[in-house]
Amino acid sequence: MTLLQQLIIAIVQGITEFLPISSSGHLILIPHLTDFPDQGPLIDVAVHIGSLLAIILYFRKDVAGLARGGFASVGLGKDPDQRRLFWLIVIGTIPAVALGLFLKLGGYLESFRTTDLVAINLIVYGLLLGAADRWGRQTKAYENMTLRDAILVGLAQAMALIPGTSRSGATMTMARALGYERVQAARFSFLLAIPAVAGAGLLAALDLAEASAQMQWDAIVTGVFTFVAALATMAFLMNFLRKASMLVFVIYRVALGCALLALF
Repeated sequence: MTLLQQLIIAIVQGITEFLPISSSGHLILIPHLTDFPDQGPLIDVAVHIGSLLAIILYFRKDVAGLARGGFASVGLGKDPDQRRLFWLIVIGTIPAVALGLFLKLGGYLESFRTTDLVAINLIVYGLLLGAADRWGRQTKAYENMTLRDAILVGLAQAMALIPGTSRSGATMTMARALGYERVQAARFSFLLAIPAVAGAGLLAALDLAEASAQMQWDAIVTGVFTFVAALATMAFLMNFLRKASMLVFVIYRVALGCALLALF
């Protein structure tokens, strides 16, 4: 891979992982819109790990609280609220882990990497995002998350394994439909991404170990670029959602989906 390809992939991933416009869908489109070869699953994992590290750094106080909740769950602390939130994150992660294992072990993941499917999902889930954001209440906070809500948002995250859906978009759509305020919906969405992305990294560990030295270096460089882009994008989005709706993302998704259907 050239440095230019690594930089483009990192910027695309860093921006689209946190904006509700589908990072996996955009990564699949790169080979179709450029002369670059498909970057393959190893680079996909590297950029997701870069995004994961950005989440941990940006939400370090929340992550520390969840860590305290995890320790409290095994008798190493007394923080019932953080323990409850920790288990809600764990429970919300289960649907994506289960479906991800099923798709990977069954060899179905590659069959989803098509522009038609990306385009349709961009449009459909974009419209759902617009509806939930327009008519959803803005009364609930992340700290008031219930077991039912965590499961429903977790199911939405599982659906985002299909490219074009958008993990952040699907989870924020469900959270907004359940009545969570925009910033709080984004906050829970990003924290829910931590175990999901970490799990994907573990599944690809053997592929990374068996890769050539050049492939490993390409993955590391791309991951670092992604970390920087993701951190900047996350700061922008959290500030943006305090002042504006998600309409701009809905318009972008629908326009891009229609353009892809027309072109491909």
